[in-house]
Amino acid sequence: MAAEVAAEVAQQPAEANGAEPETGTSAPDASQHILGLRERINEIDRELIALWQERAALSQQVGRTRMASGGTRLVLSREREILDRFREALGADGTQLALLLLRAGRGPL
Repeated sequence: MAAEVAAEVAQQPAEANGAEPETGTSAPDASQHILGLRERINEIDRELIALWQERAALSQQVGRTRMASGGTRLVLSREREILDRFREALGADGTQLALLLLRAGRGPL
């Protein structure tokens, strides 16, 4: 539900709410540049949300398939691999992001 709300908000420009978008500058050229950059950021946000949802669904399928075949709920070595990959690529924030991704796919521990 929260992901759906976030996706909807990311798709709505400030003008949709009847307000001028706040850019933090009164310089028209800079303001237009900022609006263009924000448009791309919004596109990326929509893609990230869709990928997040797809990843969570796939991870849930993996877990259901593993448990239905008599396997364990978690494979800790796989979780460690994911944590390491994100930490190496993104530093400490990558670890936090990976933990959120893992939780989205398997639920809280």
